[in-house]
Amino acid sequence: MSKVKKFILSEDEMPRQWYNIVADMKNKPLPLIHPKTKKEVKPEDLAPLFSEGVIEQEFSTERFVEIPDKVLEIYNIWRSTPLVRAYGLEKALDTPAKIYFKNEGTSPIGSHKLNTAAAQAYYAYEQGIKSLTTETGGGQWGSALSFACQYFGIDLKVFMVKVSYNQKPYRKLMMNTWKADVIPSPSDKTAAGRAVLEHDPECSGSLGIAVSEAVEMAVESGGAAKYAIGSVLNHVLMHQTIIGEEAILQMEKAGDEPDVVIGCFGGGSNFAGIAFPFLRDKLVKGKNIRVVAVEPQSCPKLTRGVFQYDFGDNAGFTPLIPMYTLGHNFQPADIHAGGLRYHGAGSIVSQLLHDNLIEARSIPQIETFEAGLLFANAEGIIPAPESAHAIAQAIREAKIAKEEGKQRTILFNLSGHGLVDLYAYEQYFAGKLRDYPLSDEYIHRSTSELEQIIK
Repeated sequence: MSKVKKFILSEDEMPRQWYNIVADMKNKPLPLIHPKTKKEVKPEDLAPLFSEGVIEQEFSTERFVEIPDKVLEIYNIWRSTPLVRAYGLEKALDTPAKIYFKNEGTSPIGSHKLNTAAAQAYYAYEQGIKSLTTETGGGQWGSALSFACQYFGIDLKVFMVKVSYNQKPYRKLMMNTWKADVIPSPSDKTAAGRAVLEHDPECSGSLGIAVSEAVEMAVESGGAAKYAIGSVLNHVLMHQTIIGEEAILQMEKAGDEPDVVIGCFGGGSNFAGIAFPFLRDKLVKGKNIRVVAVEPQSCPKLTRGVFQYDFGDNAGFTPLIPMYTLGHNFQPADIHAGGLRYHGAGSIVSQLLHDNLIEARSIPQIETFEAGLLFANAEGIIPAPESAHAIAQAIREAKIAKEEGKQRTILFNLSGHGLVDLYAYEQYFAGKLRDYPLSDEYIHRSTSELEQIIK
């Protein structure tokens, strides 16, 4: 009898709720702070930015939140995503470890981002909102929201980090296909963008700058447009837990359970999606499971940043967020994992790390591409550069298992495929990629600018 490779849920078996980990956290995340009043943010403070449904979920303490039927209709286009036993990778590594991955690259846009894009577009549609603004780094979030907005008949403007706009033209074309207007950031369309360009006309952009532009355009619209965000905030992370909720049921089908769960980390969305449902047993039942967030060596907010209140954007338009951060003025290197080039982490993930409930690792760019190529040859899937960070950590864990002669079960989230990121692989084959280690002095200079709010 052949070994089972894939574990898939039928539509009838699909989870019908998102998981809100805040309900089970002993130490709740610290509140958002209003950037002007320096007082705790209330729901009404976010009304100029977000739809009513999203604001309600941002402040929710309910343990489970029902997924609306119209969102489930979109999910059913591609969900459930397969849980895959990586027999090929196990063989290539000659490891006693069992390796599984959740393949979020099967969505229409090729990544996990559509899980929250569908929800956010729906809540905007339900409220009668006709236009949204957003930012995107590597382009997967912009592609996801473009698809979702087109589904609900909503106009969309996307500020795409300029380095990714130039590196990833096919992501832009995907957004254009789904009727979005894509603008390279920093741009001359906003005061925030013009200020950056005046200081540095050749600026390659950052997620923080793109967030500033998208937020400014939404707020300046006088209510005609709202803003949608692809990571960091609580409601986004909650929407992504459909990944882990499925994975729990699929691991049961496999007759297995993970010893370690791994996700790459930019702002926290795909990491939270795979990790939070498994963390539930650790928080509620004291179950011994390791959860590891993996970030780029060149943008190490979890491993080398400070736990501090900071802005989510470059210009200081957003609420102050309690986060592990490198400082909102931090300018990351132009690595190809564009979705991971963000200066801070969401408040939930930051609190979990602060309480030692999760772990964090950083990995150099070259190692991630080597891992991605090994995975592509072993499993036949070319991973996104972001996802290759999770693969690299899974490989490290499997090698440790071999060295120790111990079996362990590893689960990682393959957050997206890399078929629209082949330029990055072309640069790797040409020997044009390099690592970007950061000095302690550089990080200190960036973080020392932060206002000391947490005492």
